[in-house]
Amino acid sequence: MSCSYVKDYEFVAIFDADFQPYPDFLKRIVPHFKDNEDLGLVQARWSFVNKDENLLTRLQNINLCFHFEVEQQVNGVFINFFGFNGTAGVWRIKALEDSGGWMERTTVEDMDIAVRAHLKGWKFIFLNDVECQCELPESYEAYRKQQHRWHSGPMQLFRLCLPDIIRCKIAFWKKANLIFLFFLLRKLILPFYSFTLFCIILPMTMFVPEAELPDWVVCYIPALMSFLNILPAPKSFPFIIPYLLFENTMSVTKFNAMISGLFQLGSAYEWVVTKKSGRSSEGDLFVLAPKERKQHKACSTMVHEAASIKEQSMAKKPGPKMKYNRIYKKELALSLLLLTAAARSLLSKQGLHFYFLLFQGISFLMVGLDLIGEDIK
Repeated sequence: MSCSYVKDYEFVAIFDADFQPYPDFLKRIVPHFKDNEDLGLVQARWSFVNKDENLLTRLQNINLCFHFEVEQQVNGVFINFFGFNGTAGVWRIKALEDSGGWMERTTVEDMDIAVRAHLKGWKFIFLNDVECQCELPESYEAYRKQQHRWHSGPMQLFRLCLPDIIRCKIAFWKKANLIFLFFLLRKLILPFYSFTLFCIILPMTMFVPEAELPDWVVCYIPALMSFLNILPAPKSFPFIIPYLLFENTMSVTKFNAMISGLFQLGSAYEWVVTKKSGRSSEGDLFVLAPKERKQHKACSTMVHEAASIKEQSMAKKPGPKMKYNRIYKKELALSLLLLTAAARSLLSKQGLHFYFLLFQGISFLMVGLDLIGEDIK
């Protein structure tokens, strides 16, 4: 953005390295800026070339489908604001400059610029029908570091932006949305609720006969929340129980990240690039593209070439390597607590609690032994 030629342009498109936009990406996005001088950002949704690669990528796909089809779309329609996803978006350069430019004061600089632009009065549009292919992290270690950054960064940003939100001249309900829904609910309250209730309070009640949690707290509310989260990805319904268990397991990482960001601990400023396998290369992109796009005459030659390149690269690939398993001590400690509580629950004949604690304990054990996902070198 500091190059001299930038002054001759009105818009900038931003992509992460693993993103592969379709050839008509700009033709479908830039027209939205016409006769709309208050529009600062048009964001496209992500789609994933490896969403069916393993259980970990399937569970990530559920979360991200909900994020794009519900959170981003609803916020875009009703308040013209949402968090910039950091990629697959086109910004009006004037909006970036008016908002203070790109800053590196937190690990979520994309969310930072979006909040500052919103406080300056710029509007955003989210296009759910414009997709940009990318890939999901396939190893638990990569996903864990990504989630740590995505949950510690917003807490850092909340500390920095709260005075500006309170002082700015936008409508009161927009301030309330920013503070309570955008920051606190999704990034603080839900991880705290999930971690404390299912990982601490519930297992501890098994050792205190007088304490008892009603079934609707243990079973019905989590099941309802999982059901609502999975609705935008209906093909993922067979994974609803693994999804619920895995989200509770991930609450340890998210809670730890939230605390480090809120109190500015050392790990809050860790920046680790998320490891990807390279599946969003052009070969994968065109081979896995929707049929109507494959049939486009302009791309027909590229499809055959890409398929040929992919076959050659697959033929040259060495045999499978043995996975290097890491050990996650926090998850293993919680698995021991949960499995002990499950045994205690069985002895006291609390059937529903026993099954939940047993399967949740097994989930923590699998994650603690790094038995989910693949090892990406």
